Amino acid sequence: MSATATAQSNVRKPTMVIVHGAWGGSWAFKKVDSILTTRGYTVYRPALTGQGERVHLASPDVGLSVHINDVVNTILFEDLHDIILVGHSYGGMVITGVADRLADRIKSLVYLDAMVPNDGESVMSIQGDRANSLKPMIKDGFIVPMWVKEDQKPPKDVPQSLKTFTEAISLKNPAARQLSARYILTVEAGKDPKSDDFALHADRAKQRGWPVSQLTADHNPQWSAIMPLVNALDK
Repeated sequence: MSATATAQSNVRKPTMVIVHGAWGGSWAFKKVDSILTTRGYTVYRPALTGQGERVHLASPDVGLSVHINDVVNTILFEDLHDIILVGHSYGGMVITGVADRLADRIKSLVYLDAMVPNDGESVMSIQGDRANSLKPMIKDGFIVPMWVKEDQKPPKDVPQSLKTFTEAISLKNPAARQLSARYILTVEAGKDPKSDDFALHADRAKQRGWPVSQLTADHNPQWSAIMPLVNALDK
């Protein structure tokens, strides 16, 4: 190994906290974590209450604020500072709330095909008429993923509390709005970015002056475009 390569490998990279999306879990970013770790990052993947390996804690009473607390407490109890906070999809709601609480702990935010909420908005209110497509999935206070088979073994997507989609976010910290942030919009090959489900949020990012980049992938690049995603996060 050359002296230059050795010096680069010894450069300490930031801590990255990756927040998964709806119905998913920390397991979804296992391969991304592994590769980023080999590149020198320290990676945390908190599992949100009721999701992934914490599915045994699922309850209709779990709301967005609980998920925000999950990540806030990971940062506080692990004593993390100067972190890159990444949110995928619904995770954008969560990291926005976390930034409002812990702006002084965050180096930058990355919204990965994620929601960019304004104060007082919920997932349902942002979705507008598109939220109607979720109605057939609602059962007993949960949104049940129709794509998961009954006999499917873990790891798999699991039902998510409806309250996480209906609870409005409360944003009160002006310092959070000054944090460095960027947006990664995933668009499938051959499709128009303007018609993408998350184009609204990419537009919000542009309006806030954030850099917006595009990644050729479906909504889950942690599976469909692992290396391009890792390279995007490693910029």
